[in-house]
Amino acid sequence: MANGGGGGGGGDGGGSSLRMSSNIHANHLSLDASSSSSSSSSSSSSSSSSPSVHEPKMDALIIPVTMEVPCDSRGQRMWWAFLASSMVTFFGGLFIILLWRTLKYLWTVCCHCGGKTKVVLVFALSIGALVIYFIDSSNPIESCQNFYKDFTLQIDMAFNVFFLLYFGLRFIAANDKLWFWLEVNSVVDFFTVPPVFVSVYLNRSWLGLRFLRALRLIQFSEILQFLNILKTSNSIKLVNLLSIFISTWLTAAGFIHLVENSGDPWENFQNNQALTYWECVYLLMVTMSTVGYGDVYAKTTLGRLFMVFFILGGLAMFASYVPEIIELIGNRKKYGGSYSAVSGRKHIVVCGHITLESVSNFLKDFLHKDRDDVNVEIVFLHNISPNLELEALFKRHFTQVEFYQGSVLNPHDLARVKIESADACLILANKYCADPDAEDASNIMRVISIKNYHPKIRIITQMLQYHNKAHLLNIPSWNWKEGDDAICLAELKLGFIAQSCLAQGLSTMLANLFSMRSFIKIEEDTWQKYYLEGVSNEMYTEYLSSAFVGLSFPTVCELCFVKLKLLMIAIEYKSANRESRILINPGNHLKIQEGTLGFFIASDAKEVKRAFFYCKACHDDITDPKRIKKCGCKRLIYFEDEQPSTLSPKKKQRNGGMRNSPNSSPKLMRHDPLLIPGNDQIDNMDSNVKKYDSTGMFHWCAPKEIEKVILTRSEAAMTVLSGHVVVCIFGDVSSALIGLRNLVMPLRASNFHYHELKHIVFVGSIEYLKREWETLHNFPKVSILPGTPLSRADLRAVNINLCDMCVILSANQNNIDDTSLQDKECILASLNIKSMQFDDSIGVLQANSQGFTPPGMDRSSPDNSPVHGMLHQPSITTGVNIPIITELVNDTNVQFLDQDDDDDPDTELYLTQPFACGTAFAVSVLDSLMSATYFNDNILTLIRTLVTGGATPELEALIAEENALRGGYSTPQTLANRDRCRVAQLALLDGPFADLGDGGCYGDLFCKALKTYNMLCFGIYRLRDAHLSTPSQCTKRYVITNPPYEFELVPTDLIFCLMQFDHNAGQSRASLSHSSHSSQSSSKKSSSIHSIPSTANRPNRPKSRESRDKQNATRMNRMGQAEKKWFTDESDNAYPRNIQIKPMSTHMANQINQYKSTSNLIPPIREVEDEC
Repeated sequence: MANGGGGGGGGDGGGSSLRMSSNIHANHLSLDASSSSSSSSSSSSSSSSSPSVHEPKMDALIIPVTMEVPCDSRGQRMWWAFLASSMVTFFGGLFIILLWRTLKYLWTVCCHCGGKTKVVLVFALSIGALVIYFIDSSNPIESCQNFYKDFTLQIDMAFNVFFLLYFGLRFIAANDKLWFWLEVNSVVDFFTVPPVFVSVYLNRSWLGLRFLRALRLIQFSEILQFLNILKTSNSIKLVNLLSIFISTWLTAAGFIHLVENSGDPWENFQNNQALTYWECVYLLMVTMSTVGYGDVYAKTTLGRLFMVFFILGGLAMFASYVPEIIELIGNRKKYGGSYSAVSGRKHIVVCGHITLESVSNFLKDFLHKDRDDVNVEIVFLHNISPNLELEALFKRHFTQVEFYQGSVLNPHDLARVKIESADACLILANKYCADPDAEDASNIMRVISIKNYHPKIRIITQMLQYHNKAHLLNIPSWNWKEGDDAICLAELKLGFIAQSCLAQGLSTMLANLFSMRSFIKIEEDTWQKYYLEGVSNEMYTEYLSSAFVGLSFPTVCELCFVKLKLLMIAIEYKSANRESRILINPGNHLKIQEGTLGFFIASDAKEVKRAFFYCKACHDDITDPKRIKKCGCKRLIYFEDEQPSTLSPKKKQRNGGMRNSPNSSPKLMRHDPLLIPGNDQIDNMDSNVKKYDSTGMFHWCAPKEIEKVILTRSEAAMTVLSGHVVVCIFGDVSSALIGLRNLVMPLRASNFHYHELKHIVFVGSIEYLKREWETLHNFPKVSILPGTPLSRADLRAVNINLCDMCVILSANQNNIDDTSLQDKECILASLNIKSMQFDDSIGVLQANSQGFTPPGMDRSSPDNSPVHGMLHQPSITTGVNIPIITELVNDTNVQFLDQDDDDDPDTELYLTQPFACGTAFAVSVLDSLMSATYFNDNILTLIRTLVTGGATPELEALIAEENALRGGYSTPQTLANRDRCRVAQLALLDGPFADLGDGGCYGDLFCKALKTYNMLCFGIYRLRDAHLSTPSQCTKRYVITNPPYEFELVPTDLIFCLMQFDHNAGQSRASLSHSSHSSQSSSKKSSSIHSIPSTANRPNRPKSRESRDKQNATRMNRMGQAEKKWFTDESDNAYPRNIQIKPMSTHMANQINQYKSTSNLIPPIREVEDEC
């Protein structure tokens, strides 16, 4: 049966096999799978029902199974496996290729980006993985978790996939694969990345060594440097220490957390204890700090063993890292923030030499109440943090002052203080430094750095040496026309002192004018009362009302003084080509234009507004100047809209064209025979002789060797110097140069005639003067006496008792440790001179000059007669009466100059008697120029014009090229530059103003001098005890600035005035110099006596020399008459020759000293007048 079955089975099997074949064939013919299945089913049914069709019956598609090759007992088809192998091979290879290209592209991108983005991203993801660890640490060490439901596990898985790719990139790029395999970051990846994949596979989580991600914190400093956050060494070091400390702390806490919660393996994990991660953190901290409270401790053997080794390293790290971290945090810049600009409020940046003294002086003047509302914030920038006193000063002005620590040489610090939006940058200099050139170089570098960062910023900088100003011209973006200014302290200091040689006390008056001083009222009648009333005056600018248009300058000046109680001393004049110049007391030939800017001396900015608001229709009958306010006239309103005031900081004048220019406008040329080509004076002028520099602003001579001007002591005594200037200079071969050229230039200004120039004698070290001589060899009438100012023999040799002024300077300023000793030489020299005693030098002078004095130079000479106010008076017999001005470095040393004054040592400099008398000058008073220049840069131009004798930007550029003045031929253009006013002193003891000197009003003197002679008075130099009813032997004088109209005069007063250029004195002198004979009429004028110039139109002078000589002889005859006569070159305006205008001795008995002319009568041995 079996066999039959088997045979049948075999037959069936054959039939079945045939039917299978037919069925498969049918399947091949079918169009789709469903139709194939249907036909197979119907075939099976048909075959079962109809045996005639040879198709076997079949319920399912199965695979035949044989015993020889067992496959699948169920007989299921697996064709997809074969197809899948091909597809996996194809797509798998494609995936690997694309993955490789992707990784290669990512690597290229990462390399192109410098690796910064990649490193920062890896660090951020590592911190994210560490945070996930902190979250999972609250769960058991090992727990079951479903990957599809656990959100944190999914995020951790994504992070670790990225870490795996990053690891692959690093491995590919590594040159040394073994070293890469063993580095810390690779070890961290080994113990953190694979366990995550195992967790996904097993649905089980184990904290394990995931705490090692905390080691990535060590790279925190590197990441911050990549992001340009850390820039300083201290900040980098601080972050390094903190990151190492914290990463070590957190990593160690993670290990303790693992072993304590797991237990020891050899104890079958039975000795574990439940500790949270943060408890382990606490345990590690108290362990490192050696406190060890005992509330938390390790129980497992692994934990305790780890703690033993950790204490050794952790304690050492805690003891070294923590103090250093605290020190770095303590040394962190307290003022390291950034300035936040306030909308609608300007700010300035002040840098350079920031000290308590410099800042307090600056703030006191900048924030003075006399200014208009100062809506400007001051930002100080310095690389050293302020001391407690300076910090307290900043706190007292916290509403307007901020301090930031940094350097202007660092662009980052410039960005912190918003230098690009600052209104200006002010750079202060260290006036007391041992090396002025090095200090100037530092400030120039600051200017370069600031201009390089923002070329358009306005810079006002202090410079110590005049020759260093030339370096500023090398900066391409430096532009004085846009408001950039350099305040040269040496130039202004020596310029002030030089003007004191011409009018003693002028340095004090000018210093007080541009400094903001509060009014101090004194009831008692003392000299301080009148001095302090003048001190309260400052210099302001304001546009003139249209009511003044068309009037002459003297007329407007008189109207302002009498009616508005304002003193106008200068104006800004715009020529036809729109170039602007500052004209000081220009005279009656100039008419006021629309929109003219005036320079006023007043006690308050509000008072100056009267000149702007004045309206003739509305204010003509008003007597009280306080009632002159804005009116509703259309012309005034229109003018106000067109010409805003310059007093407000918002409307500062920055017109660089207002600098004094050597080229006069054609409108300003005086129609004077001296300036007209073709007249006899120019015809007779030797065109081959250069008497002035190329700009025509200074007297000039050919360069002289220093040996030709050196005098021995005996030669100086034989020269019989008188009316000269003695300059006592302390310095040696190693001393810094102080720039004596700035002292000589104002004394050689071309608005003096040659015979009016005071001879200058330097007494000092010849080694030092040789170094200065290169800048002095082009000036006439200069001599040198080698010696020391402390030698009385040298001082007597130069007739110091007959000098017009003695100047004491010192180039030795190296005692930085004790500032009081910086002035020791100047103080000793001053006291030495004051203690000297002299015989009556008049008889000796007359005897010595008998053979040299031209005939007639005696009591009966017209030049010596009382008509000229020259009286025979006893000469100076004590050094106390010698006019002296002493330069001081330290303000407090002024107390040592006068032993008989009662000044308190703590008294401010401007309140001391030597400063009020003009016998002391300190460079610190120039600090006020910084704020004055910021609010109005025209003030600096006016001051420089007054004190330098006419220095211009063009002249500075020339000196920068050649370091010396260049001679030039006299042309009408250069001669026109001589026609400018100068400062002088007018004596009231005699002359046309003598009647006003005895009880008259200052206002009457002001109006008379202005109307008659175009001479502008602006102050009084009065004897200190003139207010006393009893006579006093004191010869000290003090300065009174801009007295009121009704101020009472006394006969001994000297009046400060702005005097016009005198053409007639030059003509008389020219006639005398060309004359071939000597007579009474040819006696030379004293350098102390000047004629009053006339400004009216003069008729042409006679062109022949004989007619001029006759005219001079006629004048001399008139002078010999008993009554006072008047001299004139025109019929409609006469002027007296009997007015004393001189820089004087302080001795009352020598106010008018006729013997000051001797230095002009007896030429020095080494020089004659015709040399120039």
